[in-house]
Amino acid sequence: MVWRCTPSHAVPGIAPGDVRDRQPPILGDRRRAPSRQGDRVSSRHFGQGRFALRAVVMARHGGPEVLEAAERHEPRPGAAEVLVRVEASGVNFIDTYHRSGYYPTEVPFVPGVEGVGAVLEVGGDITTVAVGDRVGWVSVLGSYAERLAVPIERIVPVPEDVTSEVAAASLLQGVTGHYLTNDTYPVRPGDNVLVHAAAGGMGLLLTQLVKLKGGRVIGTVSTPEKEKLALEAGADEVIRYEDFATEVRRLTDGEGVAVVYDGVGRATFDGSLASLRRRGVLAQYGQASGPVPPFDLKRLADSGSLYLTRPALAHHMVDRDELVRRTTDILELVAAGNLAVHIGGRYPLSDAADAHRDLEARRTTGKLLLLP
Repeated sequence: MVWRCTPSHAVPGIAPGDVRDRQPPILGDRRRAPSRQGDRVSSRHFGQGRFALRAVVMARHGGPEVLEAAERHEPRPGAAEVLVRVEASGVNFIDTYHRSGYYPTEVPFVPGVEGVGAVLEVGGDITTVAVGDRVGWVSVLGSYAERLAVPIERIVPVPEDVTSEVAAASLLQGVTGHYLTNDTYPVRPGDNVLVHAAAGGMGLLLTQLVKLKGGRVIGTVSTPEKEKLALEAGADEVIRYEDFATEVRRLTDGEGVAVVYDGVGRATFDGSLASLRRRGVLAQYGQASGPVPPFDLKRLADSGSLYLTRPALAHHMVDRDELVRRTTDILELVAAGNLAVHIGGRYPLSDAADAHRDLEARRTTGKLLLLP
């Protein structure tokens, strides 16, 4: 199935973004959306040809309190970039790593790495995307904003029958789930699989992807509410974190699971190793509870010749073809009704700090979005 980027419902005329200045648009230039009054995002004139937008700006690294809504100048797209009006931005744990400084970034900057929006302007070298198209993007810093200039190599098409919010909630985590279940450990029919944080945005997608491949899912959760969500997503067994390795052994008749998909990190690492069958795979794709401390590799041999891997998103979307292939697979499943996306919270840009607090405190289920 091949998709064309689909027009968004409304293309406003004012296009803000980041700290790069923009020259006034040339009248009659068809590469830029015409200016309109009545856009739902009001923009204040900074001077000739320059406009202000709202964005979440970090002046320093730290806790959620460093996330503040502020005005920025609109960006000017380069020759290989498109300017988009952001309709929804995803909130991910990697955003908290950027915010805290665990993943170093220069400040000040605008966090956020994924979203969906309408194309307002295209660079001179671009022929595959047009003004008015609705597109998504992955791994583009600056997505917590009303406008963003996105490199064409990170642009993906969004099908007409998938809403902007659902698409934004599917992209980064969908690509992650795709490579985990197809490349890191290709799930086979009958495999026992342990999915940690099974009621989170990532866990709910992973559960469904494993089930689509014929695997049996054992999910960990922390509350009855989350247990219900995990079961609705298709988990065969749902257990609590306390002594989960013992419970996994019981549920697999002592064998253990073929793979553990673990985005929790430090708090679950030992139990994840103890849950694996002989020659099982621990896919440590995240560290919501903190990084795993150094350990003796001999443990892997002593525990049954286990495999441990720390896969990274960047190595599974090395070019646009690979990115589009993965997002297309995921969005096709969503459009067909075979992959349900649970949006657990929607926040205005001004409440980005609350979104981070809720995510880090594990008070959430499903995917969190910022709506400019």
